[in-house]
Amino acid sequence: MTILSIKMNGSFWQCKHTWLKSAHNTKWCLIGCAIGDFATIGFFQYTQIPWPTLAIMILAIVNGLATSILLETIIMKRAGMSLKLAFKTAIGMSMISMIAMETSMNLTDWYLTGGALLTWWAVPLMLIMGFLTPWPYNYWRLKKWGKACH
Repeated sequence: MTILSIKMNGSFWQCKHTWLKSAHNTKWCLIGCAIGDFATIGFFQYTQIPWPTLAIMILAIVNGLATSILLETIIMKRAGMSLKLAFKTAIGMSMISMIAMETSMNLTDWYLTGGALLTWWAVPLMLIMGFLTPWPYNYWRLKKWGKACH
C-alpha cells in the first residue's frame, strides 16, 4: 500500500479499533510528556529564575521526552519485555509523536499565555493540543505498520 493509496482510501482512516488503540497509546505518551514538561515549566514559574522563554520551553521539551521514554519503558517492561527491548521500542517508535506532542503543547502555552506559564485555563488546552497533534500519526503508524508503543 503506497502513501498515495492511503490518502485516497477513505476506509483506511475508518477503523474504530485502531483509533481506540492509537488513542490509548497517545494518552500514555501524553502523560509521560506532560510530567517532565509541566515539572520544568512549574519549576521556573515557582522559582522565578530569569531564563528566556525559549530556553525554558526547550528544556521542558527535552525533559518531557525523557519522562515519556521512561514511563513507556516501564509500561512495556511490566508487560513482559526485556528492559533493553522496552527502552529501544520507546525511543524508536515514539520519537516523532513525542516531539510533535511536546512542540504543540509548548506552542499552545506560548500562544495563550505569552510565555512558559502553567495556568488553570491554559493547561487543559495544552493537553488537548498535545493529544490531538500526534494522534493521526500514531493511528497511521499502527494501521499501516502495526507498530505501537504499548
